[in-house]
Amino acid sequence: MANPRVAWGIDIGNRALKAIKLVREGEALRMEDVEVIEHEQVLSNSGDNRESLIQTALANFTQRHSTKGSVVAIGVSGQSSFARFIKLPPVEEKKIPEIVKFEAIQQIPFPLDQVEWSYQLFRQADSPDVEVGIFAMRKELVNQQIKYFTDMDMNVQVVQMSPLAVYNAMYYDNRLADGTTMILDLGAENADLIIADGESVWLRSVPIGGNNFTEALVKAFKLNFAKAEDLKRNAQTSKYARQIFQAMRPIFADLVAEIQRSIGFYSSVHRDSRIKRIVALGNTFRLPTLQKYLQQNLQIEVERLDAFNAGAPDDGRLAAVLNDNIASMAGAYGLALQAMDQGKIESSLLPQQIRQAKIWKEKTKWFALAASICVAAAGVMYGTYYFHNDKFDSNAPLAAKNDAILRTADDNDRKWQAVENAGGPDKIRINNVLELAKYRDLWSDLFYDITKALPPQNSTLPDKLKATPRGDRQQIFIDSFNSQYHADLGKLLALDPESFKSLAQAGTAAAGGYVPPANTGGGIQPGQFDDGGNRIAPRRGGFQREGSGFNRGGRAPAPVAPPAVTPGSDGAATAGTDERGYIVTLQLTSPAKNATTLVEKFLEKDLVGQLNQISALKEHRNYYIAKAMIVSRTQISGDETRKTAIKAAFDARNKPQGQIDPRRQGPVGRGVGERGGRFPIINNPRNVVPDKPDKPEADPYLDPLYAGESVLEDWVFTVVVAVVIDPKGELPASGTTASVDAAPAQASAVR
Repeated sequence: MANPRVAWGIDIGNRALKAIKLVREGEALRMEDVEVIEHEQVLSNSGDNRESLIQTALANFTQRHSTKGSVVAIGVSGQSSFARFIKLPPVEEKKIPEIVKFEAIQQIPFPLDQVEWSYQLFRQADSPDVEVGIFAMRKELVNQQIKYFTDMDMNVQVVQMSPLAVYNAMYYDNRLADGTTMILDLGAENADLIIADGESVWLRSVPIGGNNFTEALVKAFKLNFAKAEDLKRNAQTSKYARQIFQAMRPIFADLVAEIQRSIGFYSSVHRDSRIKRIVALGNTFRLPTLQKYLQQNLQIEVERLDAFNAGAPDDGRLAAVLNDNIASMAGAYGLALQAMDQGKIESSLLPQQIRQAKIWKEKTKWFALAASICVAAAGVMYGTYYFHNDKFDSNAPLAAKNDAILRTADDNDRKWQAVENAGGPDKIRINNVLELAKYRDLWSDLFYDITKALPPQNSTLPDKLKATPRGDRQQIFIDSFNSQYHADLGKLLALDPESFKSLAQAGTAAAGGYVPPANTGGGIQPGQFDDGGNRIAPRRGGFQREGSGFNRGGRAPAPVAPPAVTPGSDGAATAGTDERGYIVTLQLTSPAKNATTLVEKFLEKDLVGQLNQISALKEHRNYYIAKAMIVSRTQISGDETRKTAIKAAFDARNKPQGQIDPRRQGPVGRGVGERGGRFPIINNPRNVVPDKPDKPEADPYLDPLYAGESVLEDWVFTVVVAVVIDPKGELPASGTTASVDAAPAQASAVR
């Protein structure tokens, strides 16, 4: 059924025939016609007259409306059909029909050759699970229902269960988008409960409907069914309204109990779903207190249907008919939508032989057209061949001239290729030289970005910070920075968290291992000088003076740049890898009580969050940080290795200086090492560096920068960071997700 232009949806209910006609205008659908024909008698009480009442209603319909050129979708009762919803095991897509058929044999309580059945797959966007809805109806019931319409010369293309038609209507009108929704279609004989959650649906029929309310009035007031029905419809304006609603109260309670039982069962199967609202359908909801009663007893918002997205007919009379009966028209509307190929659920109980007969009938005219086209194409092909062959022979001299020109062009092309290839080795050497400068700014930019990401309090002068208790200072200091290059970094990024953390040891070993910093007091501050007498540029944070991976001036050594990947270079072996870069191991110190939270924020938000792949591509950086994890964390008071290093640094600071080292040209002192200071010192007694004050610090664990404050309660963190160089591709849809984790082995040390 390809793009029908006009369709009727016809729903024969217990009280009336309801029909809606939709037409296609461009990409939109418009409601053009509507009809409601009430039966002379309620079908459930008509006995043997049921068939004649249906035929009479359809005859009246065909007299008032033409269905020629239209496809027709008809509805069947949910009580006379069968529905089951099952989760499928994970299987290949092509095996799903076979699995569904096996499940249908198990679930349908009749042999498959005695029923018309179909199925619908439901897939949630964020779940790999596949749920299948299996729908069936006995063949004799389906055939009888179709016969009513085919006897009236209607082109029936869809047979759908009424509850599923209602679901199609609500889905198309976008009334199911806001969380889990229950559709309560309260008909004359039964109530259809349809629960929609995302892309899945569940339904149940309850044997309580409008007739139950009428029968309660029959018993209470000793009336016949017709008079009791009239009393129910006019209950709101009756002077006996209170007595009428009191008589119907037990039915209200039974309906609430059945709805609660259904919600309880659904919640036991779908534990993450909570029904947020109920959409009320059916003319029974004309009872003025029913909506309020349900809302109060179920504690769920109940809303009534007031319009369709396809609008209303232009004819004012038809629009009034739709408005008066809109609560019971959702089934006909959903049937028409499916006939127009706009139904979310596409399954149909239309017998297979009817479906195939219609397909072949539609294809017959195309077979004749295809045959005539083949005959015409053969004639055109042979005529074209003889025509062009004659033209080719008459242009033989011109063809010879063209061949000579092509030979000359080919010869010139070969000569030019020889000229280009002659400079091949020189071009490779030139490219290799140019590549030497490609990564010269990589480490300086990376160091700057990392220190810039440190908490803002790192840039505050010590005098201002002294007013804040040490444990409340939101500071992080970088004690050491080690790196190791990997040509296949993508494999390391795919490791599980514990394996990724173990790379920190590998990175440290490559740089010579951790040597805990001697100065734990606060890092390099603005306005300070390094040991060579060079002024240090102010930055937030900075690096400790004697941390592993740095020289004595506090500046990071220049790590080896990644090998260039150019044709013919030694780095060409890594050209095929997806990602390459560095595993960087940082050792951080923080005096804050909430150091763990502070470091996690620093890694997740300020490093991975700001220096991710998206920002790298936008800002044209040649690196980004893909992953960062906390490997270990402990307090200095519980780290004997750290305490020993601090004590050694304390002793070194308070050791008398000025002795002459005969192995060197200058005295061993602050700022003078193997590389010397800015001003070389000649080896003579007059150039001895003055000693430090006679009163050394009394406690080795006092912070030199913040006098009188102990560093024992400070926290030390080891962090491993993955830095990917040369970001590739277009901007991704979303940024790299930060991966921040703590080592479980150190969990006991965290406050």
